[in-house]
Amino acid sequence: MKTLRCAWRNLWRNPRRTMVTMSAVGFGTAVLIVSLALMDGVVRQMVSNATNLVVGEVQVHAPGYLADRDLYKTVRNPEAVLAAARARGVAAAPRSFGYGLVALGHKSSGALFWGVDPAAEARTFDLARHVRRGSFLSLKAARGMVLGSKLARSLKAEVGSEIVVVVQAADGSMGNELYRVRGILKTVGDQIDRAAVIIHAADFRRLFVSGGRIHEIALNSRARLPLDQVAALARGAASGNEVKTWRQILPAVSEMLNLVDASILVFGFIFVLAAGLGVMNTMLMATYDRIREFGIMKALGAGRWRIVGGVATEALLLSVVASAAGVLIGLAGAYYFQAVGLDTSVFAGSYSLGGVAFDSVWRAAIRLRSVLVSVGLMVAVCVLVSAYPGLKAARLDPVKAITRV
Repeated sequence: MKTLRCAWRNLWRNPRRTMVTMSAVGFGTAVLIVSLALMDGVVRQMVSNATNLVVGEVQVHAPGYLADRDLYKTVRNPEAVLAAARARGVAAAPRSFGYGLVALGHKSSGALFWGVDPAAEARTFDLARHVRRGSFLSLKAARGMVLGSKLARSLKAEVGSEIVVVVQAADGSMGNELYRVRGILKTVGDQIDRAAVIIHAADFRRLFVSGGRIHEIALNSRARLPLDQVAALARGAASGNEVKTWRQILPAVSEMLNLVDASILVFGFIFVLAAGLGVMNTMLMATYDRIREFGIMKALGAGRWRIVGGVATEALLLSVVASAAGVLIGLAGAYYFQAVGLDTSVFAGSYSLGGVAFDSVWRAAIRLRSVLVSVGLMVAVCVLVSAYPGLKAARLDPVKAITRV
């Protein structure tokens, strides 16, 4: 306790210098907390949009299906996969896919048709709520469709428009139907935006004469289970099928997450280093001002480590007090960006990156780990860099130090 009292008193021998240094450390801590919260927000949004919007955490396909999306490559024994998912409380959505042509007036475009169970999609994903205009599919087949945003724009389709659909069915015949647009999606991802036509599974079976073929089962626990457990569940029930996690399906997004993690480390290191150098400068100046005091302490028998410990205690007190103030400011800023967000629509509007849609409002995500890491690193570095001025003081010659003018 006496050491702490002396260290606190020594810090305030030069109040201006101490306040400037504390301000720098506190500001660095606050900026680091806000920055980590914003980065965590990016990561959370990327993972959430990748898994909760369309892709899911794990997908099951026939071997090689993703390479060519062949209408005849279907999931083997899909009922077993769906039953295993239900048993573990994991939501699962079966899907069917087929290529065809859509036309409205003089406009036409190629499209990838999705045959979905609207109830299963609503349980498993947020896609049913990701509609810009109109609504998602009804629970009963009614020859309605939901279009990707860019496809609707290229066709100049609106909610209620009648779309002519032409496809080659599984039995070799030509399917030709009229469908009505029920809804138009928000930005989801480039592939879906440009080509997706989502219809009821019953309508898909009739249009493609598919006989109930299932080409994909997407599983999503919404982070309730670890990714490897969901994958193991699917592999155990999907004998003869191909099981891939979202990181394998979206490698660009996975690499982006790794890049964000690396950038957080670099960003944090720069701020912590800057604050540490400021503390070291303060300790060096304090050591220079107290050379005679250190000389007298050594002459009275103070050991080298006693002096180093005193200087380190001063740095510890300075960094703890400054970091505490920085935590309050940083949490206030992080909470603001979590509640209000940072609107990036001025620069990019709605956009997708790596096949994953992003909200134009960038929101922070406050995590206890980020706060503890920020404070812990700041205090540790400040104490560590105080070793240099402490060792310089400990190596002083007592006679020269006492007689120094």
